[in-house]
Amino acid sequence: MASIKKKSSGGGGANWMDTYGDMVTLLLCFFVLLYSISSLDEAKWMIVVQSFNKDAIVSVDDEPKGPMGEETNSGGDDMPYTQDEVNEKMEELLMYLQTAAASSDAVSVTSGDGYVFLSFEEGVFFEGESSALKAEGRAALDAILPGLEQAGPYIDEVQIMGHTAQGNPNRANTIRGDRQLSSDRANEVLIYLLENSSPTLLDPARFQAIGMGQWRPIATNDTAEGRAKNRRVEMMISGRNVEEAMSDSVAAYYAETNQAPPELEAVDPAGSNAATEPETPPVDQTALEILGPDAVMGGANAGAGAG
Repeated sequence: MASIKKKSSGGGGANWMDTYGDMVTLLLCFFVLLYSISSLDEAKWMIVVQSFNKDAIVSVDDEPKGPMGEETNSGGDDMPYTQDEVNEKMEELLMYLQTAAASSDAVSVTSGDGYVFLSFEEGVFFEGESSALKAEGRAALDAILPGLEQAGPYIDEVQIMGHTAQGNPNRANTIRGDRQLSSDRANEVLIYLLENSSPTLLDPARFQAIGMGQWRPIATNDTAEGRAKNRRVEMMISGRNVEEAMSDSVAAYYAETNQAPPELEAVDPAGSNAATEPETPPVDQTALEILGPDAVMGGANAGAGAG
């Protein structure tokens, strides 16, 4: 009768511990690796990447930009001024513009929460059916430009809106001609302001021209006087909101496109030798004389046709 031999286990009952120990060691090495690159270092990053792929080309910016970079343009953080300073500068701008417009019935200045609003009647800037800037219009812009330059760093946006009138009360203007003429008028004002100012004082990116056409009238189109009031240019100047960075669309655009916003110079209205509190810049008296009532008397009846 054949004997049955008892199979020996060979002492291998603890082999699973070897596998487990190897796994724990690999996990430990993996976490050490993660910890070593938790703070990005260019040399370490290149070593790690090239350890997986020797042919890899690694590029690390010296100064990362954008939403996660240290040099991100947040549009509101680390502002060199406070909201109170912005509000003060906008109040000074309002006072200056009211002084500049005091001698003209064709220019009105109002204000709201964080913005200043100007309205110029058609007789100041343009003839009927025309977008060519008149001498009175250039004088009006020369009069307000020093105030804009002084408030430059504190301005969020300058919207210039062109309007037309409906020459025939019974027939609307053509869409193309109406929008084109109002846009041309707004752009002529914008171009004149930027051509006669420095980009170190006013940021061109914060200016925009809008053609409103005939669709926001402030008077009836049934009379020549009403049409003259409707043919106008308006300007809305808003101050920057330091506390809400996302409200600054221009700064958000700079950040999104990784551009550095221009460094605007703060204008000292009293001159470089002044040691006292800043005062409202002087108004050009010659410009005010041109803007007087006698200079705009012909504006009410100008261009009785469309536009």
